Amino acid sequence: MSAEVLLEQRDRVAIITVNAPDRRNALTPAISTRLAEAVTACEQNGDVHAVVVTGAPPAFCAGADLTALGESREAGLRTIYAGFLAVANCALPTIAAVNGAAVGAGLNLALACDVRLAGPLARFDARFLQLGIHPGGGMTWMLNKIVGPQTATAMALFGQVLDAEAAERAGLVWARTPGEPADVVAAAVELAAASAGAPRELVLATKQSMRRTAAVAEHAEAVEVELVSQLISMNSPAFAERLAAMKARISGK
Repeated sequence: MSAEVLLEQRDRVAIITVNAPDRRNALTPAISTRLAEAVTACEQNGDVHAVVVTGAPPAFCAGADLTALGESREAGLRTIYAGFLAVANCALPTIAAVNGAAVGAGLNLALACDVRLAGPLARFDARFLQLGIHPGGGMTWMLNKIVGPQTATAMALFGQVLDAEAAERAGLVWARTPGEPADVVAAAVELAAASAGAPRELVLATKQSMRRTAAVAEHAEAVEVELVSQLISMNSPAFAERLAAMKARISGK
């Protein structure tokens, strides 16, 4: 990774940090490319079971770098999208540790994660309309899907900015974290502990099933989607070991 995108690992949880604090972590084509590479590195590392995405203080991500954005046409825009789309498509579970402002494409980066945690200084700001440009990168779809049409409209068309408390009320974030802004990263790593402690193949299969069942219309179809992977997991050595350990604990009581 470059100095502008840092990748570290705590136990089986990877932490990707956009590290351009002098620009409030604004996305350039180069940073977005490095961000996508970091996601790929996590997916290829068999010892990583979950990914936390954050920004170097004081911001989470202030959106696309305005100079780069002004010079962009379709190819340039797609390059800027590449970073947060890699997060959105990541096979591993992802958590956004939002420690400051998430603006425009930075909001997209937060929305691209499976779960969002908000530190005390978190702010969620669509901002596209105020800049005179149309939302991009699938923001309108992600917002509608996560918070519903009313909140999405308030943010995208009426310029409403949500702080950590409002974001929690709207369902945009899973939880707020007290204390220093940096504590949100620790909270995200803690939240990822269940995935970190589970067999990696099971984590990957469960996320894949959640994506597939989100698109089905009937309960019965979801049952069939899950059944295949559930049977595979029940035949795994990891399940046999955990079942044996559980039986041993029960018999020892």
